[in-house]
Amino acid sequence: MAGRTFFAEQIDAHRYRIDPIMVAILLALVIVGVGMLWSASWYRALQLYGEPLRFVLRHTMWVVAGIAVMTISAVVSLDLIRRLLPAIVLVTVILSLLTFVPGISARYMGARRWIILFNVSFQPSELLKVTMVIYLAHIFSRHQGDFSDPVHSVIPPAIVVALFAGIVLLQNDFSTAVFLGLVALSMFFVAGVPMHHFARIFAVVTPLALIALFTREHRVRRIIAFLNPEYDPTGSGFQILAARRALEHGGFWGVGIGQSARKLGGLPEAQSDFLFAVLGEEMGFVGVVLILGLFLLFAGRGLHLARRQEDWFRSLLIFGLTSSILFQALLNIAVVAGAVPATGIPLPFFSAGGSSLLITFAMCGLILNASVEDRSERRFANAPLGGRIWEGPRV
Repeated sequence: MAGRTFFAEQIDAHRYRIDPIMVAILLALVIVGVGMLWSASWYRALQLYGEPLRFVLRHTMWVVAGIAVMTISAVVSLDLIRRLLPAIVLVTVILSLLTFVPGISARYMGARRWIILFNVSFQPSELLKVTMVIYLAHIFSRHQGDFSDPVHSVIPPAIVVALFAGIVLLQNDFSTAVFLGLVALSMFFVAGVPMHHFARIFAVVTPLALIALFTREHRVRRIIAFLNPEYDPTGSGFQILAARRALEHGGFWGVGIGQSARKLGGLPEAQSDFLFAVLGEEMGFVGVVLILGLFLLFAGRGLHLARRQEDWFRSLLIFGLTSSILFQALLNIAVVAGAVPATGIPLPFFSAGGSSLLITFAMCGLILNASVEDRSERRFANAPLGGRIWEGPRV
């Protein structure tokens, strides 16, 4: 029909149905996230700005903006995104390189991760996460499990991932570079890349990663603090010990919402990277299981949606985006629990911060977009990736 608008062409209430279970899970994560941020951040906000609601109000504004971004991502044509992918990759790389340009970039704790445009800061490495997933889903869907010609099927995506991770590493953000590598490897695996290619990738990446890890003093300090936080209890081990005490203080039932003692100056970054420690103190083991359960429900639903897609691109896209959000959540929780060294990766939907939240919402919108149910056709039989996503790659 000639008079139909762009959005009307993308979504039809009589034909298409956004997955309500995923929407409900996302709504629960957003609501609990805002509530816990309010509890964890009010004292810090009062100290810094004299406004106890400063962080939570700013976070709520980003949530509103994020919902708008998610809505757009949920209805935009995926075919259009694939056609514009070269331009998207180029813009993402340019924005990432702008972090090295004096005057428009910002340095924080020795890292150049932010650019400031029109008085608004943005972290391009967050955009790299979603761009990489879209690119890998596009490339692997074109081969549909055929990797007999690695020069055209394996090497190009490996080079692009290395480029993305290398740029982030030069920004002095080792954790995000490793994170990109983990997400990429998971997509290589489910796409069916033969195992002998993984051996070659690890043979190249492992020594480079070790060199990058042990040539920076602050990274070595983090490793030492992880292995023995009592070695420097007032320095590099302070956050780990403070988070541990907060979790121990919470016990099984927690001390009660709003009653955390560690957030009153005894836990750095309680409103961002270590917010989960406040959650554990106030809600106890029960709350930890509840939040972890929400993220696992999100992941389980995402994998279910990925498995039932007939289209390789949609299936891989949902898997990659779901894995990215889940890995980020698990890494943050693992850091707070002392299971891995400190990473600086925020907790999705919970930690204060604009760039990460906007990109997380964009990812969720794309998941909903790729999983849209076509009621008129009901095609949810065995997808090309339906079996391979569980079987893994060939040897």
